[in-house]
Amino acid sequence: MQKEAIGQPACQGNENRMELLGGGVFAFVSPNHTFGTDALLLADFASPSPSCLAADLGSGCGIIPLLWCRENPPRKIWAVELQAEACALIRQSVAYNGLQDKLEVVQADLRQLPSTTIPRGRLDLVVSNPPYQEVDAGLPDKGEARRLARREESCTIEDVARTSAGLLRFGGRLCICHRPVRLPEIMEKLRAMSLEPKRLRLVQARADKAPFLFLLEARKGGRPGLQVLPTLLLKVADGQDSAELRRIYRLYAMREQ
Repeated sequence: MQKEAIGQPACQGNENRMELLGGGVFAFVSPNHTFGTDALLLADFASPSPSCLAADLGSGCGIIPLLWCRENPPRKIWAVELQAEACALIRQSVAYNGLQDKLEVVQADLRQLPSTTIPRGRLDLVVSNPPYQEVDAGLPDKGEARRLARREESCTIEDVARTSAGLLRFGGRLCICHRPVRLPEIMEKLRAMSLEPKRLRLVQARADKAPFLFLLEARKGGRPGLQVLPTLLLKVADGQDSAELRRIYRLYAMREQ
């Protein structure tokens, strides 16, 4: 699900267009369905293997699966998305990049995902960049696409956890990103679905700022024990992008092509 970017936006504009992601892979985006920093960080954090069966719940314009397809893509990816316009964008990207054998679009409500669309209990990895705000939090959003992307109207973290638990094999991974203020609640809801938090990374804009995002990996049926990784800084002291953000973003190389 697309939401406003946290931190530096990956793309902006008022017309449908293609975005070069590197590795010869393009993504089709629209004003309602684009992508931001959080999605790129999550795609890198999840890092699927070439033998992986994976799904992206609330895929938006399909940016996470498309990033994975730049090099050594997973064996199969299912992009699950509710909104028809977003699904059309992913299908355009799949056709343009020749990814029909790798990436399948599933237009469905993840809360009512048909059992015939994705093999249950067999996936190695599920990712989700879910809505961050509760339904009544903050100011009203303009437009259905923005509202569904930002608010837990059609998808809560509990919904993501329940669906992921049904799709994953024993030992399979769920990777999500979210706001730190909801970290305790999210860990509790994952554990309720037998998804044990195993790897956590906080994200800060700069060293003197509090974390604004976390990346979390949980394993189905995993034993207790959480690894806290070094904090990811997006900017260094002089205000430039950090080396790690440049590696993840690859924007400079993209823009030179």
